[in-house]
Amino acid sequence: MIIEVLHIDDCPSWGEAGNRLRAALDATGFGDAKINYRVLRTTDEVAGVPFAGSPTILLDGEDLFPGSARTPDLACRVYATERGLAGMPSNSQFIEALAPHGR
Repeated sequence: MIIEVLHIDDCPSWGEAGNRLRAALDATGFGDAKINYRVLRTTDEVAGVPFAGSPTILLDGEDLFPGSARTPDLACRVYATERGLAGMPSNSQFIEALAPHGR
């Protein structure tokens, strides 16, 4: 399992998204999984990855939350959560997204 958080420096949500992802990994039996963080600084870097805004969470190279279009811009991402729009998925959304990959 390869987990990567793609983000930009100006995005305020990527750090907390990583914390929620770690908690969800622990809760779903993936506590030993390593999270890799990659900051994207140029549009050329964005063009080379499946980036849908910051933070984009990839699991084995695929967006863990598909449905948002890729963007060529250094932009923040908005997620639809049970409490409305937010800069990252909720804890329960992370757990739900990881559940199909369970052991």
